[in-house]
Amino acid sequence: MARNPERRTTLLDAAIDVLASEGARGLTFRAVDARAGVPAGTASNYFANRDDLLTQSGSRITARMVPAPESVDAAMRPAPSRELVRSLMVWLVQRIEAERTGYLAMLELRLEATRRPALRDRLTRAVREQLDENVRFHLEAGLPGDTDTVLVLYLAMTGVLLEHVTLPGVLPEAELDRIVETVVDRIVPEG
Repeated sequence: MARNPERRTTLLDAAIDVLASEGARGLTFRAVDARAGVPAGTASNYFANRDDLLTQSGSRITARMVPAPESVDAAMRPAPSRELVRSLMVWLVQRIEAERTGYLAMLELRLEATRRPALRDRLTRAVREQLDENVRFHLEAGLPGDTDTVLVLYLAMTGVLLEHVTLPGVLPEAELDRIVETVVDRIVPEG
């Protein structure tokens, strides 16, 4: 296996682009090489097989979507409140909009995971760990609500994001912030 980390990242970013634009069926080593602008056969030097490419693409998507610690620190400066949760959820929507390709690629990976047990196991673990981290973060930050609050908020925001990114006309753009505020106000208790 080749060991150039920058080239591996370039190939993974190309794989994410292919997943988002062509779906999992379009994800081939040849398509990744073409998207990355590298010689044919390069991707096969970095990934043992297609399953390896899919799995590593999922890890790369997560790395691209997780905000930098200093951004989180800045977002968490206000006192814990429902209003802070509202602003965090609006920020989440903004981050997903900025990483739309990664979000669409992750949806493709989730669909592909229904047909690939090994990928399903890895994605399930990764998503569960992230959800557990979200619960831990919420509780340790002193934000209002409990574990169930975070779970219901996660499920509601997943639906908002799915509609917004895949079928943007369902939730009018001009009303998106208001919809996010309503979701938070209905789920997160005051105080």
